[in-house]
Amino acid sequence: MSAKSRKIVDVLNGKTISPPPLWLMRQAGRYLPEYRQTRAAAGSFLDLCYSPELATEVTLQPIRRYGFDAAILFSDILVIPDALRRNVRFEEGHGPRLDPIDADGIFALKGDGVVGHLQPVIEAVGRIRSALPEETALLGFCGAPWTVATYMIAGHGTPDQAPARLFAYREPRAFAHLLDVLAELSADYLVAQIDAGADAVQIFDSWAGVLGEREFADFAVRPVQRIISSVKARRPQAKIIAFAKGAGVLLKSYRQQTGADAIGLDWSVPLSFAADLQKDGPVQGNLDPMRVVAGGAALDEGIDAILQALGNGPLIFNLGHGITPQADPDTVTRLVARVRGEAR
Repeated sequence: MSAKSRKIVDVLNGKTISPPPLWLMRQAGRYLPEYRQTRAAAGSFLDLCYSPELATEVTLQPIRRYGFDAAILFSDILVIPDALRRNVRFEEGHGPRLDPIDADGIFALKGDGVVGHLQPVIEAVGRIRSALPEETALLGFCGAPWTVATYMIAGHGTPDQAPARLFAYREPRAFAHLLDVLAELSADYLVAQIDAGADAVQIFDSWAGVLGEREFADFAVRPVQRIISSVKARRPQAKIIAFAKGAGVLLKSYRQQTGADAIGLDWSVPLSFAADLQKDGPVQGNLDPMRVVAGGAALDEGIDAILQALGNGPLIFNLGHGITPQADPDTVTRLVARVRGEAR
């Protein structure tokens, strides 16, 4: 069986499949007891990301349990700042922490050796592809430059990314340089993942929704377009999903502006608007993760609404953001069965 017969790749090529293929963002994660066990054995979170054996194991866990149509590489969007020696660490109960970067630090960044630093992640991609069923797609990913930059500037996550927005206004030249560096390195990283066996890749812009219209064009669209054009120039058959969480009406031209093959939709995107976006190509999403936590009728109604609105076009069924640790694994079993028409 060739990669072309993998359902998600078919959808990314514009095909409508019923029932649609599905995977879930953060499908390998804390809601699964087997993940928690592997995570405890790994030591630190970054140790887990940089262990090809353990990263392969946690990537495969949800495939074994649910038979999703795609596995997504287990890693983190902050491995590139880590490779840039920004002292990335993950503190229990606080999330990621980095040494905040200033304008001088940005201009001093050295991109040489970054892909080499990430070789354990690339090795994991090859291992995962070898271990996956032939029909299961493998997705690689990176963080979008804007979202990665927000963490590098603040040194941690913030509710509205005010530190990065303020820095961009006060230090526009340095901020533009940071986005350029991140775009170039991200493109190299994605090409390496594709060469190692990824069928497609996703670019996560988790903080796109805090940007105004002009800033969205400058900080979200342009860097992602630069990544996609660079990847496709080197790997013309590459398939790329772009997920700009919270972008709302700005998604209308996002696919055309960035060159993405598919648009990921968060749960706030109205299904009528999503159907309009789908006229231009594949969409992915967009069940509210809280419906998975709630289960029951809330889960079923959310699934059915998406299938009714988007099921007659190219759709990859997914959540509107990552699955949360509170989700019951049995509820995910119900989700998969309902999407596939096995539990009506």
